[in-house]
Amino acid sequence: MLAAPLGAVILPAMGEKPAAGVITMALSAVIHAPRPKVWRALTTPSEIIRWDKAILELLEPADDFPRIGNEARWRYRLRSVPVLLRDRPLEVVPACKLRSEVSLGLFHFEQAWTLADDADATRLGLHLAAGNAIAVVGGMLDRFDVRKLAAEYVDGRLRSLRQWCEAPSTSMPLA
Repeated sequence: MLAAPLGAVILPAMGEKPAAGVITMALSAVIHAPRPKVWRALTTPSEIIRWDKAILELLEPADDFPRIGNEARWRYRLRSVPVLLRDRPLEVVPACKLRSEVSLGLFHFEQAWTLADDADATRLGLHLAAGNAIAVVGGMLDRFDVRKLAAEYVDGRLRSLRQWCEAPSTSMPLA
């Protein structure tokens, strides 16, 4: 058995039943844009910083993002607090799935974006699995706070990405 770092939360693989103590959140949205455009918005740092209003700046070059194991680092605003966002891809299936290990300040979780055709649109899903408590200075965020934070994160990212991809001004050539 491998030892985990002190305080680490072992999360289930996507699709596995979560163990006790893990919060999962999954939402999807139909985006009226072709799948290649949605994939490009999810995986191109210059687009990510434009649609995700909580991202303040890219801290390290991410030219080959998303490559498995290659981490992208962003300065991110979590509510009103600036934190470090670290995104490390674990599984990349171009135009279908992007599964990553994410740290958002002290909030650590695994997320999986999935893309599928839906008539003349793209169905984009976001699944998040996180530990049910977060240690913070002077206390702990309990499962209710973690669930609320996860819901805000998932909903905000899906809404922002849908708005970006459906806006006519984002029509860049498809690669």
